[in-house]
Amino acid sequence: MRNLSSYLRVLAFAGIALLGIEYLIQTEEGKWAIIENPYAGVFLGIVILFAIAIEVSIASLKNILYYTMDEAARERYDAQQAEKSKRFVKLKERLQKMMTRSKPVEEEHEIVLDHNYDGIRELDNKLPPWWLYGFYLTILFAAIYLVRFHVFDDYTQKEEYEQEVAEAKAAIEEYKKNNKDLIDLESVQFVTNEDDLSAGKQVYTANCVACHKADGGGGIGPNLTDKHWILGGGIKNVYKTISKGGRSGKGMVAWENQLSAEEMQQVASYVLTLQGTEPAQPKEPQGEKTWELERDEQGNIIKEEG
Repeated sequence: MRNLSSYLRVLAFAGIALLGIEYLIQTEEGKWAIIENPYAGVFLGIVILFAIAIEVSIASLKNILYYTMDEAARERYDAQQAEKSKRFVKLKERLQKMMTRSKPVEEEHEIVLDHNYDGIRELDNKLPPWWLYGFYLTILFAAIYLVRFHVFDDYTQKEEYEQEVAEAKAAIEEYKKNNKDLIDLESVQFVTNEDDLSAGKQVYTANCVACHKADGGGGIGPNLTDKHWILGGGIKNVYKTISKGGRSGKGMVAWENQLSAEEMQQVASYVLTLQGTEPAQPKEPQGEKTWELERDEQGNIIKEEG
């Protein structure tokens, strides 16, 4: 691997392998499979090593063949290689001239301007084509932009911003839906759909009935159906009490190590729905803090705050 073509071939192999990995391995939007999947990196490394091994083998084979040739054959081979090198240099010079349109040093006297500043003279070189055509493209872009947004009144920056915000909110909601254990005290929400409340009731039945009774009327623990709360009502306070525990030494134990964040949100929401119901043997109210769940005339929950 002593020439440019060998390095380019290795890079081409690596590029094709990388594209194949990203196309075949499914990852979340915006993430690279080569980073998320360690086996993808191993596979890419194997492909690169394999490509290098091929190039080294070919180079070794060429050396062996070169030294098995007689003197005349070597001279012919060297002459061919020298000719290829000259052609490459000429091609490089031609491309450079096309990109810059600059005059050779020997011909610069033809484009010298009359300006003379303390012996410093100015050349009237043509603008490089890449710069000139790039400038023309900016003019074309400006004309299209003017017609599209100021003549035909396409979407405004405000509309674009609002659309992107809506898409971002939808993406956040989808992310929360698929990553429910990211719930914390700040993001916990009162859930009202039947599936979540049913799951919350199952958690309550399995873990809370012993102290609060099945109907929430209270036993060792306080009554959950009245408006009085020892540590405050509302989804955030109830979630905190469940996750971190009640009063030190005599309150409920912390459940954050036994229940997932989603389960604690579900059971906290279910507990709140018990308020206003009529248990068989309600315990007397406890706690100076009062909080009520608002319902309409049919008993449906209107809103939850706190």
